Amino acid sequence: MLAALFLVLLLCDEVQSLTGPEQVHIAFYTSPWDISLSYGTSTASMQNLTGTTNTWIFGGITRHSHVVILNNLKPSTQYYYQIENRVFNFRTLPANLSSYKACVFGDLGVYNGRSTQSIINNGIAGKFDFIVHIGDLAYDLHSNNGKLGDQYMNTLEPVISKIPYMVIAGNHENDNANFTNLKNRFVMPPTGSDDNQFYSIDIGPVHWVGLSTEYYGFEEQYGNTSIFTQFNWLTKDLETANKNRQNVPWIALYQHRPFYCSVEDGADCTLYENVVLRHGALGIPGLEQEYIKNSVDIGFAGHMHAYERMWPVADLKYYKGADAYHNPVAPVYILTGSAGCHSSGMKFSPIPMPWSAHRSDDYGYTVMTVANTTHILFEQISIDKNEAVIDSVWVSKDSGHLHTEERRVEAAGQKFY
Repeated sequence: MLAALFLVLLLCDEVQSLTGPEQVHIAFYTSPWDISLSYGTSTASMQNLTGTTNTWIFGGITRHSHVVILNNLKPSTQYYYQIENRVFNFRTLPANLSSYKACVFGDLGVYNGRSTQSIINNGIAGKFDFIVHIGDLAYDLHSNNGKLGDQYMNTLEPVISKIPYMVIAGNHENDNANFTNLKNRFVMPPTGSDDNQFYSIDIGPVHWVGLSTEYYGFEEQYGNTSIFTQFNWLTKDLETANKNRQNVPWIALYQHRPFYCSVEDGADCTLYENVVLRHGALGIPGLEQEYIKNSVDIGFAGHMHAYERMWPVADLKYYKGADAYHNPVAPVYILTGSAGCHSSGMKFSPIPMPWSAHRSDDYGYTVMTVANTTHILFEQISIDKNEAVIDSVWVSKDSGHLHTEERRVEAAGQKFY
């Protein structure tokens, strides 16, 4: 697994005391078989590795973030790593990555973090292989001069030091310092840019893409250069991914702000910045047409503090019915922002939007099971109902299937509205 082990040593200028290694976490880097640290296949066979140190200051506190990259690790192997007197371990994914499980959610905080213990326990127990956190971490990483972010990362350390933790920015990552805390706390797959807020990686039969919707949400504050940088990268990335469909047939994309939702406060899905996010305006490129054109299969989002599964939908046209999720004629979007933020959950509008297939305001998170190259299972875990599965759906497609305009035209007049 190429992953980055990311650990933080904190030196607080206020008290001039070194607290030692903490907030240890790992992430995929350029493939599923590379990570970072002092490591070995047993605690008696460790070898020393040298990484890099990044020193940064926020809120008057100096922090030292240390990163080590482990290359070419062996599949299905238990590795141990030691940082000072602390020993950790992780197991790499198998060589035949036809199947695995990912835990996906957004909007999880220190306070009211209803899903936190469940995620920790089930991650340690091997119920999923890695975590995708689609924005809004800690509420907020930068609060109390970054100390709340420190607390959050230390709380999750038992699981994110053991399985990869992939993140993107949400609106709450804006620390009025151009996302300084996110940029300095995490190392994500490289793109050739110095920005870690968008990236992609192939994991088995799925091409995963993480994007920042916050370039759009905070354009007025930071300008639009990052919008164009990300968009130009995305068009090339999806073009390359489509050429590789024979080897990696699925494309799953995650972003913080949703295109579609029917929560009571659903204006956040129709506000000007979200319209620009979807369609573009005044020379700024939107994202939805790129997803449609490139046959993106799955789209995750958070931001709205609820769970909602959509029918396959493209530019407000949706396809529903018993066979809607087999060879879908449009992307399947899943809103999973109910992990537990600092405020209470959101309520749904009295009447769901027509593209809404299932919705719940229970606290929880999504588990995505990649079964093989043609079938993926999505399950919503409810914390309110003792980790019961409250929604599940299989999305499947025949080998070589792409949702195209031609296929949508074929569906018109039948069940595509």
